[in-house]
Amino acid sequence: MSDQPNEGGIKLIQAFIRPGKLTDVKKGLAEIGAPSLTVTNVRGRGSQPTKKGQWRGEEYVVDLHEKVKVECVVADVPADDVVGAIEEAAHTGEPGDGKIFVIDVDDAVQIRTGKEGPEAV
Repeated sequence: MSDQPNEGGIKLIQAFIRPGKLTDVKKGLAEIGAPSLTVTNVRGRGSQPTKKGQWRGEEYVVDLHEKVKVECVVADVPADDVVGAIEEAAHTGEPGDGKIFVIDVDDAVQIRTGKEGPEAV
């Protein structure tokens, strides 16, 4: 068993969260030493109930909800710590809190320096 975080490997953590929880997630990641992230605005559908709206007298259904996709690649920070920080910061207890996925990364290359593997992260 390796004494390095993530057994010496690289992990990609993808989280789909409520937009209003992004600031809390950023703070939580900074507190555990994983401040680097990529954020994308996305729409999705899961267990969160659909909503009905009305525009110009016409009723419509909102079944794709606004979400934020947060991606964080780590080598020197344990992926479990990142997952825990995101889960704690994004939790409201209501349907639609989101999901977190942990993915093994085969390799990484830093374009500027040419470093590869965990050193590139």
